[in-house]
Amino acid sequence: MKKTVYYTDPIHDDFAGTNIKTKKLCIKYKYIHAGLFWRIARFFIYDIFARPLVFMFTKLVFSQRTVNKKVLKKSHGSGFYLYGNHTNVLLDAYGPNIICFEKRNYIIVGPDIMSISGMNNVMEMLGAIPVGATVSQKSEMHECVLSRIRQGNTVTIYPESHIWPYYNGIRPFSDASFHFPAIDHKPVYALTNCYQKRKIGRFPKVITFVDGPFYADDTKSIRENMEMLHDLCFNAMRYRTGKYSTYEYVRYVRKTK
Repeated sequence: MKKTVYYTDPIHDDFAGTNIKTKKLCIKYKYIHAGLFWRIARFFIYDIFARPLVFMFTKLVFSQRTVNKKVLKKSHGSGFYLYGNHTNVLLDAYGPNIICFEKRNYIIVGPDIMSISGMNNVMEMLGAIPVGATVSQKSEMHECVLSRIRQGNTVTIYPESHIWPYYNGIRPFSDASFHFPAIDHKPVYALTNCYQKRKIGRFPKVITFVDGPFYADDTKSIRENMEMLHDLCFNAMRYRTGKYSTYEYVRYVRKTK
């Protein structure tokens, strides 16, 4: 029987179901670690442990495959931004690590991810960049993101903010998170997970579409570029889900007043 989820606010409702008690980020939180031990530990956790396990899991459980991945080569070795629809806990967290295998991926996360007791360092080694709570932290986070891109890495952002598992549409989202590429003019790609019925298996199969690259316009202001990049990604993601996300594994119904 198909599961039905009722919502009231498509922007702020969250159905992650993690029940994590959110804590404030430590005042002395360090965004960039440069020690040798840290780099070695990160290599084993990220490259040796996480990537192979996630690859096998996504192939076996979701039969995941990526379409149009060739457009990533148009970034010509530069670091770039990935903007995705927020609909799958595991794929959203680790999917970009597989798709952009030759690069190290970082992901902007909310405070709940960094509130898991004893897991802060592991989350960071897996690429988590938490949203800052103070003015100082926000400034450090901003510099961290730009620094990772300058190093030739990728940064993944989920502008819908809250997760709706297996939702097969695109929810409204603001252009606020597009200020990074609007400032540094690095490539932007839309990453859209679409759900389709499979003959065997409980879960739907996932087809991931890559669209882009999109670039900020030198003749436009930062605000204008934020709006333009938002529209390009939103329209690409809406087109992909509208055409290829053909299976409603979970039904989302808006509550009537």
